[in-house]
Amino acid sequence: MSLSERLFRTLSGAQLRDADAQDTANGLSDQATQAEPTNFLCHVGALSMTKSADGLFDPKLVLSWLMSHLGAPAALIGLLVPIREAGALLPQLFTAPRIHRMAQRKWAWALACLGQGIAAAALVLIGLTLSGWAAGLAACVAVAFLAVSRSVASVSYKDILGKTIAKTRRGAVTGAASSVSSIVVVAFALLLIFFPVDRYALVLGALALAAVLWGLAFVIFSTLREKKDPGEGRDKVLAQLKLLKEKPMLRRFIYARGLLTGTALAPPYLIVLGAEAGNGTFEALGASVLASALASFLSSYVWGRLADRSSKTVLALSGLFGAAALVLGVALDFMGLSATSWAIPLSLFLLMICYHGVRQGRSTYLVDLAPEDQRTAYTAVANTVIGVILLGSGVIGAAASAIGPHAALLTFAGLAFAGAAVAFRLEEVEKGFTLFAMEKD
Repeated sequence: MSLSERLFRTLSGAQLRDADAQDTANGLSDQATQAEPTNFLCHVGALSMTKSADGLFDPKLVLSWLMSHLGAPAALIGLLVPIREAGALLPQLFTAPRIHRMAQRKWAWALACLGQGIAAAALVLIGLTLSGWAAGLAACVAVAFLAVSRSVASVSYKDILGKTIAKTRRGAVTGAASSVSSIVVVAFALLLIFFPVDRYALVLGALALAAVLWGLAFVIFSTLREKKDPGEGRDKVLAQLKLLKEKPMLRRFIYARGLLTGTALAPPYLIVLGAEAGNGTFEALGASVLASALASFLSSYVWGRLADRSSKTVLALSGLFGAAALVLGVALDFMGLSATSWAIPLSLFLLMICYHGVRQGRSTYLVDLAPEDQRTAYTAVANTVIGVILLGSGVIGAAASAIGPHAALLTFAGLAFAGAAVAFRLEEVEKGFTLFAMEKD
């Protein structure tokens, strides 16, 4: 048995490949089944690079800090996250038909990595040469270019994953990559906290490393063994939108995922609680990055393996526990504990574990739900709608925060709880166990 096959079986929990080849429910052709061990490692390697780059780039923490350091106005800094999040989702409805017509979608994902690497390199140049309004405007343009590249990667990846990795091992791919990448981000956070080097230099170095990692992901993914299989190109924009009417389970999944966006939007408000209570240590960039990275490291692989058994269960549990983590943060603040070194960090850590559960569950569920010839369309429709929901959820959170961070956190907790309730009623799309009864339309 080759080293690649041993690694494949260890990471994925796969049984004998011959048995898999006879199992027509694995979602792969015979050719793809034979290539799966090598492709599995290719996926893990490339995703580890891109997820590490994402953590080093992080607009919510790293890039926002850099722009503040360069004197960019707060209005432009505040645009960075919405540009990145909405820009990565909204274009997908229009790019999906073209990508679906490609014989090998791996080139769309690989070139998208190259685009993100170019954007990261541009931000290093911005950090070295610009300041004030010029730096803020240039950063917004670079992040917009990165977001469009990311949208191409997102809309193409689920189709590639479905063509090259068996149904019961797709969560293990993303989970393993997330755990590997979190080690890189933990190391970066520890450097920010303890290494006696100027933080500005470390941040620029991290962005430069992110550019290199995206470039390496391009190289690795270009070696993926993907069968040439061009789509028919019939998925026009209006035809894709009809899926919302025709596919009730896709609608329900979008409802659940939209409500669970609260786990992604809530962290800044926890940090506000700590800052208002005088928790200066936790407010530091390194501590924030460390909490997120540790949560990813400890939970992503477990969530991924569980998602291979029942991705709807992962979504439901993540929503429930995410709501509890937010309520815990508010409760600890009311008890006067927010200024301690453990209270708010604990809430953020627990919330980020749930956030990574939502990411694993939603990715695996959508790939397993969609028919093989409609994965690109399903992904484009879901992500476009979620892009709109993210903007709306951000507005809701901002309105609630006018009352205070407690109101914003409790609002997001309510959304997460409602998302869990919807996830309970999703149809089971894997063959494994589920803790909740199947709900069919």
